[in-house]
Amino acid sequence: MNNDVRVANWSELQDLLFRDSFDINLGRFRSPFIFRGLSEASYELKTSLMRLGGSYQELERHLLRNFRKYAHRSTVSGESVWNLLALAQHHGLPTRLLDWTYSPFVALHFATANLNKFDIDGAIWCVNYVNSNDYLPDTLKRIIREEGSNVFTPQMLGVEFNSIKQLDALGEQRFVLFLEPPSMDERIVNQHALFSMMSNSQLLMSKWLNEHPGLFYRIIIPAELKWEIRDKLDQANITERVLFPGLDGLSSWLKRQYSPKELHDGDETSL
Repeated sequence: MNNDVRVANWSELQDLLFRDSFDINLGRFRSPFIFRGLSEASYELKTSLMRLGGSYQELERHLLRNFRKYAHRSTVSGESVWNLLALAQHHGLPTRLLDWTYSPFVALHFATANLNKFDIDGAIWCVNYVNSNDYLPDTLKRIIREEGSNVFTPQMLGVEFNSIKQLDALGEQRFVLFLEPPSMDERIVNQHALFSMMSNSQLLMSKWLNEHPGLFYRIIIPAELKWEIRDKLDQANITERVLFPGLDGLSSWLKRQYSPKELHDGDETSL
């Protein structure tokens, strides 16, 4: 991939994560990039819906309909489809949404959280979400410009679009939009999270980005650098304990913290 940059050390990594972050109009360091960390550089930007396989595009409406039906105690009556979609993604339902973060360090966490992948290169996708709005259809451009925002909220989308089917009708113009979920819980807040959504459920985001190379770059993290990154993130308190508040996150952090390093240095026992 032509937009790949392979880093050699921690300092170079920091420079790349905060590349082009100065906003000359504001006179502040406000990055136009969002980030997604992957433990394997070979992974594409596949949604959980895509990973279902088969005729997954035909299952989307059934999944969401039944989620709404059975999760009614945890949802608000009449809740918009976009709130519902964000809630479903947050709780593990296969959807067309893909998780991103405004925080480069949160992305680094997800690229280095799996100790069994420490013998494999990882990657950070860095996408200019501000400039991606140039490729939106006129209807969506108008909504986001009138709001003076760079990302959509469920309420903003709901002004013109009340269903996924309505959004799909715009699919002749292929695009990505970024959706900022409501602060459902501490996990969303602590992960500084937002979602991407393609113009149809079968459009692979990594393929679309490769057709628009000016919108992204990808940092390749060598396997040999992962331990240093992981230890420095732990020292900076970027851990499961913080990003997944509660006993599950605490247990994951402690398990990783006390795992012997020698079992994860390419030894077959780590596979």
